Amino acid sequence: MIDVAALGVRFGETEAVKDVSFQVARGESFGLVGESGSGKSTVLRVMSGLHGDWTGRITIEGEVTAPRRSKDFHRRVQMVFQDPYGSLHPRQTVDRLLSEPLLVHRMDNIERRIMRSLNEVSLPALVRFRYPHQLSGGQRQRVAIARALMAEPDVLLLDEPTSALDVSVQAEVLNLLSDLQQARGLTYVLVSHNLAVVAHLCDRIGVMQGGELVELLSSDDLRAGRTKHLHTAALRELSIELEEPEANP
Repeated sequence: MIDVAALGVRFGETEAVKDVSFQVARGESFGLVGESGSGKSTVLRVMSGLHGDWTGRITIEGEVTAPRRSKDFHRRVQMVFQDPYGSLHPRQTVDRLLSEPLLVHRMDNIERRIMRSLNEVSLPALVRFRYPHQLSGGQRQRVAIARALMAEPDVLLLDEPTSALDVSVQAEVLNLLSDLQQARGLTYVLVSHNLAVVAHLCDRIGVMQGGELVELLSSDDLRAGRTKHLHTAALRELSIELEEPEANP
């Protein structure tokens, strides 16, 4: 479904992404992890068409993508952002937010599609005519996911989709994404600094450091500590330390 080859991105003199290559099969979840500034989010922004100045080749479903993407590309490839409050227009109701992609792509049965989408993300019908500020963080992210699904895409690009949520809500959203993937046959590329989140949702994981993809491994290998690169081992160790409960005083 996705083939990224020799991707490079510069910001002035800074080489933010250096010769990054990976493939993602249809229906697979692929994760990119790394510290802040490692280049993982830049890769996702290039893939989505939000950043147009890059070198290399990106192929989606056998079609080579250009820096300027077509309307059909944006129907097939959708992005879910980190902050649902920032990505949802504060003066638009949920109904307007969900109907807009359908109008842009000239899709019919708007009423049926909106109700189906709300049901898929486990939101009650009464949410439809509320504004983002009237919803909880978890509900807002569910709306953002529903909006991304309105055009019936094949690929979802997920940029830290749970990092702005409480831990209990994070698990709910991750399980929702897993269920949606199975129901719709979606392909995911997930960017996160949280190894536990990526290992929960993704089959394979790419580890980035200083703009480079330093290791590719399965989530099973990551959990078992079967890592090859020192940076991957260090990230895993840090993740374990952060998840360990504090000792009682």
